[in-house]
Amino acid sequence: MSTRPDGGRLPQALQRAPHRAKALGLVALAALAAGATAAAFLGDVGESPAGREGLFLDWLDRSVAPGSDFFRFANGTWLKNNPIPPDRSYYGVDTILDQQNQSFIRDLIERLSGENQPEGSPQRKVADFYASGMDEQAIETAGVGPLAAELERIASIHDPGALPEEFAHLQSIGVAAPLSLGQMQDFKDSTQVVAVASQSGLGLPNRDYYLKSEPTFKAARAAYIEHVARMLALLGDSVSDAARESKAVMALETRFADASMPDVEQRNPRAIYHPVTLAGAGALTPHLDWHQYLSNLGHPELAGLNIGMPRFLKAVDRELARTPLEDWKTYLRWQLLDAYAPYLSNAFVEEDFRMASVLTGAQELQPRWLRVLHAEDDALGFAIGQLYVAQKFPKAARDAAIDMVAHIREALRRDLDSLAWMTPATRKAAQEKLDLMELRIGYPDRWRDYSELAIDRGPYASNVMRANAFELKRQLAKIGKAVDRTEWYMTPQTVNAYYDPSMNSLNVPAGILEPPYFDMSWTSAVNYGATGAAIGHEMTHGFDDEGAQFDGHGNLRNWWAPADLAKFREATRCIAEQYSRFTVGNGLHVQGELVTGEAVADLGGLMLAWRALHGLGAAPPPPGAEEFTSDQQFFIAFAHSWAGTIRPKQAEELVTTDPHPPAEDRTNATLANSPEFQRAFSISTPSPMVKPNRCIIW
Repeated sequence: MSTRPDGGRLPQALQRAPHRAKALGLVALAALAAGATAAAFLGDVGESPAGREGLFLDWLDRSVAPGSDFFRFANGTWLKNNPIPPDRSYYGVDTILDQQNQSFIRDLIERLSGENQPEGSPQRKVADFYASGMDEQAIETAGVGPLAAELERIASIHDPGALPEEFAHLQSIGVAAPLSLGQMQDFKDSTQVVAVASQSGLGLPNRDYYLKSEPTFKAARAAYIEHVARMLALLGDSVSDAARESKAVMALETRFADASMPDVEQRNPRAIYHPVTLAGAGALTPHLDWHQYLSNLGHPELAGLNIGMPRFLKAVDRELARTPLEDWKTYLRWQLLDAYAPYLSNAFVEEDFRMASVLTGAQELQPRWLRVLHAEDDALGFAIGQLYVAQKFPKAARDAAIDMVAHIREALRRDLDSLAWMTPATRKAAQEKLDLMELRIGYPDRWRDYSELAIDRGPYASNVMRANAFELKRQLAKIGKAVDRTEWYMTPQTVNAYYDPSMNSLNVPAGILEPPYFDMSWTSAVNYGATGAAIGHEMTHGFDDEGAQFDGHGNLRNWWAPADLAKFREATRCIAEQYSRFTVGNGLHVQGELVTGEAVADLGGLMLAWRALHGLGAAPPPPGAEEFTSDQQFFIAFAHSWAGTIRPKQAEELVTTDPHPPAEDRTNATLANSPEFQRAFSISTPSPMVKPNRCIIW
């Protein structure tokens, strides 16, 4: 799941879909591992002769047959030896790698802090931001002080007509409530950037948490009302006033939730594309002066925008007319506090985590240094990335990854050439799209400029506030201009990858091009099974149920012959129906229609990597792994890449909000659709690892 730099959440169809879903929640960013555990993981690699070649035989649980549960066969011993730490809601090999990267970055920043960096330099800003976040005494002394001016500004509102001005101001510092104004590539002209207004302003993960009746959601709502009251009491409200105010917040957010577009619907780009003039927007929302709103955000010149969710914005307009001003002011105070609580004194941080633990199941707060680094990644991520790449990502590794990507693209080209069900016109358009796809590996060619961002050694929340303002200004400055095709949306140190349908670009940061996913010294079978499948996954996104709606230039345009499109949709329905049968936690079902794109990409990525591997020719097994053929190594490495476990509460949140299936299903269900996997392990039917009616797409 992606988040906007202004604090709001991108519609599903606008998200640059990452390869890996992270355990987001309020405990933040993927449940990273503690330093001691990272060291243990490195020890496992070093102690296993085969591990040095990327095949971790000591992760296997040989008591589990490959044909009964391949995820457990490949990872069972790793799972047994790596229980979820108390400060994590998810724990996997990807998070351990991320922890290694974060530990490296922490050491790098601490070295910078000990040197005399030039005033205003990126290195000085990186060091000062970290120092401000680590200065616990100053943060405790400041208390809620960094928000005092903002709270006074909200308190001084005496006219409902002034609310839109405050909406704009709050968004300028990273609080997108109740709506979010951002930028996007125009779906019909991908060379241009336009403004987009989207739904936002919910304190719970999404609309389902307000509206559904399952016990998970009821418990979350009850905890949320108490949480809002405790937070407002920390601001100084009386206990009775805070209790009343929290119910008013819940009532208003519930009305917003009821009008919100479901995540599944947001996956349809046409459902969130409604370009209008300002006059047209005004007719939709007569109580919201769009010219004033845009002027307050620094863009009075804009004459139109895309209304992403018309029904939601009409609901905001209704609430401007009917909700009491004091309730609005309470709601805005709460949204401000909710956004900045992680950067305030300990009482606010602990109460913020208390709610996070309800949603994710994490039992302890993560170490401060780790939380600070994640905030800094949002604020100065590419300044950190430039330092990271210079010291940790050699050109040879980038070249090896580029070579792998080229082989996988060639495998997809051969696949498109041979698809019997695809007619010539559709085949030609698909091949053109593949030829136009930009393959971007490691890091951007041009680094982001942070010269206008002021950073000092405190207060911490003020640094975050200035960083939010800087980023929103940078984003909105793109509107009305030509698209910058060099820009990346993930920092180089990120352990992830993404495909951007409007750019038609595949982006693989340096952070994921490390063990246990990739190493130049490993056999091709292992590298292609782990990283190759991830690259193929992103490439397949260009042709999944969403990506297939965009042409090679990134424009929303149907390039399919009707008969081909019908066959393609039938194949993707097979995936949706298959995944809808899976459950997590207390029986919550995976939303098959929500995860279709990611599940399609998982299957496509696996097959592309396997075919690319076979295009390289045979290779001997690595030392210590002679018992496994090259194909078996490939599939074991694929399963290794998903090793991890998740708390039930976090799993329930993710199946409610996230377009990625659970990791165990991404392994077993993907492999069960692969005849190549069945042959590699000689699995007889019937078997849980062989689907009787396989989903076949590419």
